Amino acid sequence: MMYPYIKFEDETEVTFSQIIMKDNIETIQVHFERATESGFDSARCELPSYKWIKNEGYSEKEIKEFEIFLENNVHLLFKYAKEGGIKIA
Repeated sequence: MMYPYIKFEDETEVTFSQIIMKDNIETIQVHFERATESGFDSARCELPSYKWIKNEGYSEKEIKEFEIFLENNVHLLFKYAKEGGIKIA
């Protein structure tokens, strides 16, 4: 299951997965996606390894910016993943 997290100014939407156990390590996947004229740009990163699983359409500069974003939000992403998403009243 993927949970919504934030939408950037360029319309990139960020979602994150529930906790996934991988080799006895809690991991999550964070997905970045924005609509284009011909479909979607899409990238996916696995945390806590910061391994990029997928990148279709995003530049190296954008990926570096996403990595900074992830470094600043990793603690919240894991917290919300454990709670089953962000609870909004």
